Amino acid sequence: MFTAELASWARDPDPGRFPYDAVVREYQRVGKHFVPAELLQKLTRVRDLLPTMHGPWPDVRALATFLDTALDKADGRYDYPTYLALPVLELPGLDDPVSTAPFARSRCDRLIGQLVADALDFELTALDGLSVRLPEMRPDEDLVLKRCKHALRAVLPALARMALDQGVTATGHIDRARQVRGLMHADMSLAERRAVQLSLLPVYVSHDEYMFLRVLQTFETTFRLLALHLRAAIDALGGRRVAEAVHFVRGAEGALRESAPLFSMLATMQVGSFRTFREFTEGASAIQSRGYKLVEALCRTPDRERAESPAFHSVPDIHARLAHGHPTLDDVYREARDSGDLGPEETAAVESAMNGFAASLHRWRGTHYRLAVRMLGEATGTGYTEGTPYLAAVRDIPVFHHATPVGDETVRAR
Repeated sequence: MFTAELASWARDPDPGRFPYDAVVREYQRVGKHFVPAELLQKLTRVRDLLPTMHGPWPDVRALATFLDTALDKADGRYDYPTYLALPVLELPGLDDPVSTAPFARSRCDRLIGQLVADALDFELTALDGLSVRLPEMRPDEDLVLKRCKHALRAVLPALARMALDQGVTATGHIDRARQVRGLMHADMSLAERRAVQLSLLPVYVSHDEYMFLRVLQTFETTFRLLALHLRAAIDALGGRRVAEAVHFVRGAEGALRESAPLFSMLATMQVGSFRTFREFTEGASAIQSRGYKLVEALCRTPDRERAESPAFHSVPDIHARLAHGHPTLDDVYREARDSGDLGPEETAAVESAMNGFAASLHRWRGTHYRLAVRMLGEATGTGYTEGTPYLAAVRDIPVFHHATPVGDETVRAR
């Protein structure tokens, strides 16, 4: 029981020895929305003691970050980032130096591989009858098979770049999923395993919420990668390093394209399960995604109506960037083109990369909208948004203004 373990720890409160297992087990047993008041009070007292605790700073910081996500509902500050426990995962920062962009792909590959492998582990252990976590509405074997199929499509490119894909030799999707699970677990450090464990605090006990959380966390990882690649492309094109700029825009397109199978995985979610646990997620919505909004704002400056919409006001720091002005790929490309600094071939290469990314982002939005219609119907969103009418209204917002579309696919991307 968490009571005994917390009491034992409190006698010698070493942040490196905090009983995470017991606390996470209780959160997953009942769901964050239904955590006993006794546990919330004990965790609040632990947080109050943090300034007086001795121990390595990383241990203190890790405990503080975990408590920040665990107590969000109790504090009345529950939102999308805390629901997904994004601070626990330590995603690439939105303001990381652009010099780190070449290394961000490998960093995100590791995290994407870990998140997807953990989602597979949950599905497989439940299928094998080895898990009691989130027991409501267990999927049947056929549904698990579909989930494994789509998850493998999403994760195998990352595993290939990590040189781990050669260990995936089975032919059946479930057996291949078991191999991916084993390969990723063996490749993870203790700190990585702990971060993945602490980043799953569902609001309820519906089985499908586990997959829902892992998919959204993976999307957020992808958005952070996109933002860093777009910032690196802006920097490169501003310095007229055209090949480098094209490389980063193409990299962003590739990352977004690789994430697409996650929508197919998410589409296997049981509607009844989703509508059950979403009753307890009010206040947390993807409209609060800082990564996605920054990607949108880095492509081009949003029109005034969009910039002053609830979508951008829900992410105050990104809204502030718009107010103060910041470079966008659209503007830097227009300046380089109109100045005559780009030759015809360079112009064509940049426009092709920009249009390719725009087309991929439009496909992403369209798929998101169709999935939301299936899951939500006419219901409102969970972050006080209009739900599917909002997604319908924003899915065709132009990604860029100044790149000239070529061909049918990119005409829509304009």
